[in-house]
Amino acid sequence: AVAMGVSELLWLKVLLTDIGIKVEEPMKMYCNNKSAINLANNPVLHDRTKHVEIDRHFIRERIDAKELVLPYMKSEDQTAD
Repeated sequence: AVAMGVSELLWLKVLLTDIGIKVEEPMKMYCNNKSAINLANNPVLHDRTKHVEIDRHFIRERIDAKELVLPYMKSEDQTAD
């Protein structure tokens, strides 16, 4: 789910840039899943995470490029949910 959100966020960044709106970086994508945040930020691979390898690399590249940060936010504090 995080990878899909990051993809949409990057698409929105391109759209906003194309119409002349400056986008602040790093972009923040709030996440309520500490495990997903730790997996995205941790460069160490584990046997139990092989199935999420491609998504993790995609997210990690954006974090390493300083385009994205994944701050934690409790579910009850997320207005979108």
